[in-house]
Amino acid sequence: MTRFVVNRVAGMLLVLFLVCLFTYMVFFLLSPDPAVQICGKNCTPERIDQIRENLGLTDPFLTQFWNFLSGLFAGRTYGGGIECAAPCLGYSFQTSQLVTDMIVQRLPVTAVVAIGAAVLWLLMGVIGGLLSAVQEGKFADKFIAGLTLGGMSVPNYVLALALQYVFVVWLQVLPFSQAVPFADDPVQWFLNFILPWSVLAIGYAASYTRLTRANVIDTLNENFVRTAKAKGLRPDLVWRRHALRPALTPIVTIAGMDFAGLLGGALITETVFGINGVGKLAADSITKNDQPVIMGVTLLAAFFVVVGNMVVDLLYSVIDPRVKAGAPA
Repeated sequence: MTRFVVNRVAGMLLVLFLVCLFTYMVFFLLSPDPAVQICGKNCTPERIDQIRENLGLTDPFLTQFWNFLSGLFAGRTYGGGIECAAPCLGYSFQTSQLVTDMIVQRLPVTAVVAIGAAVLWLLMGVIGGLLSAVQEGKFADKFIAGLTLGGMSVPNYVLALALQYVFVVWLQVLPFSQAVPFADDPVQWFLNFILPWSVLAIGYAASYTRLTRANVIDTLNENFVRTAKAKGLRPDLVWRRHALRPALTPIVTIAGMDFAGLLGGALITETVFGINGVGKLAADSITKNDQPVIMGVTLLAAFFVVVGNMVVDLLYSVIDPRVKAGAPA
């Protein structure tokens, strides 16, 4: 088990290093000159040269990249006396704020959106898949199949605008999204997040429903389940102890990856509903071509995906006893 964890951590660090290298190359070698972006159109060549000096852009590329990596672990000081504590992701070209501070301020909101959506889609997907498997070939199974097909077909932004129009504008049963701290008004806070949670959850829930249904049906045809039935165990025990647990192993794998990759969906959802999370920060930065902020959000998303993948690998052996951590595939 220890060797398995060490290998996974080493692989994770290698992937993160390559992501950092590729991302830095894209934003600082292939993009427009950052010094010009900061200084604006009406700027003298002397001022542009000074900005390049402050950012360290006059150094060789490998030196620049090394300074960036060292800043992630030890912080760094930019020319002009700008201090950036670890993990240093640079500072915004538009607001001169530290990228790390901007992300930390927005991250709790995105975490609330992501966790709420994940809980909702897991409940909907697993329950819907189990019900569909139990009622295989019947009306309920076909009805759920139709709902899942519709949920997978509608884009996030269309669903967000449609739900907002129906529940906020037309029926007026939900408020327009606004910043309400949980401690001030828990009910209003909950109502503000219902629609963002639902928009993110519906597409995922549709996929999880179909996957759960297929896995449960396949598991019920396994020999060990037939043996349990032949021993005279009650149907609920067969489902709970023998069928459900192996069937949920792929669900957990995909859930970890989907949760880690929620940032892409949050970008659209947070923009439509005006939620000031990391997704909206990324969208605003793309509009303004604020390269350090875009790069910081990209690295954060990559970190979550890689770490989520490693956590899923570790959980595999816990959920399914047939899988041993570190065993050859």
